[in-house]
Amino acid sequence: MKILKIATRQSPLALWQAEHIRARLEALHADLKVELVTFVTQGDKILDTPLAKIGGKGLFVKELEAALLDGRADLAVHSMKDVPMALPEGLELAVICEREDPLDAFVSNHYASFDALPQGAKVGTSSLRRKSQILKARPDLEIIDLRGNVGTRLSKLDAGLYDAIILASAGLKRLGLAERIRHTLPAAVSLPAVGQGALGLECRAADQAVLDLILPLLHQETDVCVRAERAFNAYLEGGCQVPIAGHATLMEGQLHIEGRVGSVDGATLLKAELSGTPEQAVELGETLAQKLVAQGAGDLLKALY
Repeated sequence: MKILKIATRQSPLALWQAEHIRARLEALHADLKVELVTFVTQGDKILDTPLAKIGGKGLFVKELEAALLDGRADLAVHSMKDVPMALPEGLELAVICEREDPLDAFVSNHYASFDALPQGAKVGTSSLRRKSQILKARPDLEIIDLRGNVGTRLSKLDAGLYDAIILASAGLKRLGLAERIRHTLPAAVSLPAVGQGALGLECRAADQAVLDLILPLLHQETDVCVRAERAFNAYLEGGCQVPIAGHATLMEGQLHIEGRVGSVDGATLLKAELSGTPEQAVELGETLAQKLVAQGAGDLLKALY
């Protein structure tokens, strides 16, 4: 029997993701045993500081990548929106799996919708992308930082610290908490993060045995969309903790991608969109980024770094 080791964080959502991939791989390969190897990452340890100030979401993947490189693990399962644009030498993002709901979720115990929030309501999120877009739509709202895993964030809402919080719909649905979603925020209000809702599988670049096991999980449509989004983000040199939104869809053979770059206070929100063929995914992402740079995106982002 072959053994494959998956490196994972210990948060309930990370474990769900790793278990999901384990179940799919074991169903595909009768002679395979998949083991989970858990790690606590820097991003899990530092909970009292906004991510943007401590190095962004790459803090959630470094330990997992070190385990891949030194052989303690063979595979890492990531939320694609947490994966930095540049990967360490010797590793590759070999497979992107089918996407769950990519939209942001409005979660509140007292208000049925985002539009129903009273003036000055307290909204919890630690994402600069969400903050920028929400303040553009509702400059009257008070955005308060919110860190921790999904359960922690919900318990802070339930304790009355916020009138509403914004979370990724995908994470709530995967954890069986879809009933907490009052509604999803339309992309017109909050365009998703690059890669949001998709899982990515990272492994050693030359490890053909592992590649052969995981390639059946590749979802072509999601793969094309996420690679376009990541090319857009990479061109802007955007980490995961900057006010950049990028979302691509593939319909009837046409790849459509929309991108936004904003100021953290929501005063400025630049938008652009493009369509083309799936074969042009990377080129479309980069061209979209160039359109936003021409509008002044570079200056907005420089102000943050």
